[in-house]
Amino acid sequence: MIQTTEKLVSDLASGETSDIVCTDSVADLGTPSDWSGLSAGEPEKFKPQYWNNQVALDPQWSINLEGLPEDAVPGIHYPGDVFYRDTDEGLCVIDVAWSTLVSVH
Repeated sequence: MIQTTEKLVSDLASGETSDIVCTDSVADLGTPSDWSGLSAGEPEKFKPQYWNNQVALDPQWSINLEGLPEDAVPGIHYPGDVFYRDTDEGLCVIDVAWSTLVSVH
């Protein structure tokens, strides 16, 4: 999952579409600059009690993103977590949760 997420970040940061996005994905993928400077964090089983908005999408996994976009300033929104669904073809991205930067240290 880490390699898959690194591929997603690389694809989207370079302005390409990614072939690992589910056909029924509801993910807001933003712009290439939103993904620049991000990398894969730690994957975990999907926790429905924490991610209420994603339950209906039937993800099996989530992974947080580490780092900040290069132009990060307080108040910006950036991709924070990616949600994956297991399919017969492998993992695909079903949604992305966005975070808001509170402060930069």
